[in-house]
Amino acid sequence: MAPELEAASLALGTVLVSGLAGAAALWAVGRRRPAVAAALAPAMVVAAMGAGIWVTARAMFLSDHDIGVVLIVLAAALPIALGLGTWLAMRMRSLTERAAEESAARTAALEVEQARRDLVAGVSHDLRTPLAGIRAMAESLEDGVAADPPHYLARIRTEVDRMDTMVGNLLDLSRLQSGGQRLRREPVDLRDLVSDVVASARLVGEREGVCVTGTAPEPVLVDGDPELLGRAIANLVANAVRHTPAGGTVAVTVEDGRHAMVSVADACGGIPDDVLPRVFDAGFRGSSARTPADGASGGLGLALVREVVTAHGGDVGVVNEPPGCRFTMTLPRG
Repeated sequence: MAPELEAASLALGTVLVSGLAGAAALWAVGRRRPAVAAALAPAMVVAAMGAGIWVTARAMFLSDHDIGVVLIVLAAALPIALGLGTWLAMRMRSLTERAAEESAARTAALEVEQARRDLVAGVSHDLRTPLAGIRAMAESLEDGVAADPPHYLARIRTEVDRMDTMVGNLLDLSRLQSGGQRLRREPVDLRDLVSDVVASARLVGEREGVCVTGTAPEPVLVDGDPELLGRAIANLVANAVRHTPAGGTVAVTVEDGRHAMVSVADACGGIPDDVLPRVFDAGFRGSSARTPADGASGGLGLALVREVVTAHGGDVGVVNEPPGCRFTMTLPRG
């Protein structure tokens, strides 16, 4: 075989072997760190070609000077290859991050859309149920077949109030989430708000056999919207009364410290651990029943509480605390 042919064959074999070895190494690295593999790929190509050129030079019995020149040229090419690899790695990382962000955004959008559909379906059902009852009672009154007209009128008033609460919660929730609700901030004494809410809740509690108590030993001032804060506290108390069995107690307390806190403890028996993180989601209910009890807010009450507290720069949470659970609103001091 001619020396040139032998040298070419040897160079080709060296390039193939070193190239395959480099490709295997890059594949192994790329499985865990794709950006590093992309950065090393051009340098690996230069190294494989350099190995082939060096073997060829040795096979052709070039002088040490000529081989040194070849190696210098290869060494000069390495920084260029590394620079190209670094650019490729940065580009790959940017594209990967952008793809991940777009995927996360699509997932979030789908979740929001699904939540919106569930909320609309739930609220529609919750509004349709009292409307059907009101229509039936109105027809009975109109036909003169109602056995106890005052009772029917009272039931109609109750159902109308329930629908009004649901619609009000829905509107307030929508405004707060969209940023369209402006807080009417002023100094607010939480003790006064809790006193008013407890006074109203006691009437409902007596009907259900639930004792509602309130404790606020001293004024606790916050800077906030009294109407929204009052509605948030009322929703917490109404939720507690609704889920506390007859003979149980709902205790509302106001605490003053580094932050102002309003706590509502009930006797609901506790909330499953897998449900706790979702109790403040709009439209979520802990049971599969779609028809809420009298006074229910259509799965919007606790969601509105979270939005109101967040808008005031505070936080709201819930923990299981025998014989039920405790909801706590934490607000910055005024």
